[in-house]
Amino acid sequence: MEISTLAAYHCLVLAWYFFVLYSLTHLRTEERPSEVFLYGGQWKYLTVLNLFLQAVFYGVSFLADVLRLIKELRCAKCVISSRDLLFSVLAFPVSTFVSISFWILYTYNRELVYPKSLDGVIPTWLNHTMHTAVLPLALLEILATPHRYPAKKKGLFLLGCASFLYVSWVLWIYFVTGEWVYPLFASFSPAGLGAFFISSLAIVVCFYNFGEFLNRMIWGQSNFFIFYFYPYKKNKEFLLLPRQVERGTHIHWG
Repeated sequence: MEISTLAAYHCLVLAWYFFVLYSLTHLRTEERPSEVFLYGGQWKYLTVLNLFLQAVFYGVSFLADVLRLIKELRCAKCVISSRDLLFSVLAFPVSTFVSISFWILYTYNRELVYPKSLDGVIPTWLNHTMHTAVLPLALLEILATPHRYPAKKKGLFLLGCASFLYVSWVLWIYFVTGEWVYPLFASFSPAGLGAFFISSLAIVVCFYNFGEFLNRMIWGQSNFFIFYFYPYKKNKEFLLLPRQVERGTHIHWG
């Protein structure tokens, strides 16, 4: 995909996620079920945190595209590295987990994750935006441009840290309020809840590996772009300028 087209796409999706977050945070307060929006507000839900995460990711992606368009490759190198790390470790696995786990539990018993009382507060289109559209958009991102995944240990370590932080946030809310973020958690014993969290982490790790597999299958290792710096003489001084090439390309210094 051309850089200009990619920039337009990332800008469009970024605007979409901003609109979704705005719509979600401006729901009519008088119609909100009080038991749902207690301590932590909407920011205790993984779904809402994921929407914010996606907005950040597409913002970084759009910035990377703009820097490449204006030939600021030195800055683009750092931004692209951050973009790829954000996508591989969080944006793709979390979106996939949110969408698939939500609809499985919703089909089994919606009261466990999305009480019927929310139907009068959150429009159907917004529900599907939060829990359905995030997955095809994540898959489309893999098709749109290649992403360099970190070393396996590093990627899984960062994913584990992010998962630990969210579980800690959930447990803290329960400690403060005596209420679980999701009614599902109340049905578990302490040991069962621990097993559930571990199983969820294992599933997220599978989604991480799945994203890496798709990325490799679609783009191949040889198509990942790398940066190197080449000497350029200007005003009798040598400067190091970044150049972007495909991995495996033989570099002629000239």
